[in-house]
Amino acid sequence: MAAKLTFAPDVVLLDIEGTIASQPYVTAVLYSYLRDNLPGYVAARRDDPVVQEILSDTQALAGDDRDPVETLLGWLAEDRKAPPLKKIQGMVWVDGFETGRLKGHMYDDALAALKRWHAAGVPLWIFSSGSVLSQTLFFANQPEPTGDIRFLFSGHFDTDIGAKVETPSYGRIAAAIGVDPAKLLFFSDNPRELVAATAAGLPVVHVVRAEEGTASDPRFPEIASFAEVELSNWPKAA
Repeated sequence: MAAKLTFAPDVVLLDIEGTIASQPYVTAVLYSYLRDNLPGYVAARRDDPVVQEILSDTQALAGDDRDPVETLLGWLAEDRKAPPLKKIQGMVWVDGFETGRLKGHMYDDALAALKRWHAAGVPLWIFSSGSVLSQTLFFANQPEPTGDIRFLFSGHFDTDIGAKVETPSYGRIAAAIGVDPAKLLFFSDNPRELVAATAAGLPVVHVVRAEEGTASDPRFPEIASFAEVELSNWPKAA
């Protein structure tokens, strides 16, 4: 058996899509649900002040007179991280999760490691481009027998803290948590995020999953499974 990658972090920071959960699942299930249900959701709630504000903000940001729903769907197709889209996305997903039409997803190896690390006392934080609301819904609604796993995480960050490919975002996260960046271990499948985090002083791990088609990158230590990682300063987490 290959030797494990060994780190001694005080805190672990995790990406979601392609790292601890399936990127194709998120695309095929969550974003497909959003695309199919956003128009009907908005149409049924045109008198809701929050929805009205989102539509108004969408038109202002787009700078044209197009139907704002059409604009939102266009942004979704472009994977644009626009604030109005992020807000309505969370609301549509809330409805989907609360009605049981949506469920989350976790890779088995990631879930096993996170449960082990949590039991050992390791603080686990999430940094994802999806809104904090979307993240918590995702973790609260895992298929049975997994169920609600929100208890595993100390907290969540989204792009309100900054873009995931920008170095200052990781400095802000370390400051918000109150940890030395050198003690904040970051896992992601995206080399651009790893470059930004490394520049901020974070140790990083590249998660390279065959089922995701992730390519290796010689600049970073890599794993194919979270079973390949050992946290040496948390003995029960090994």
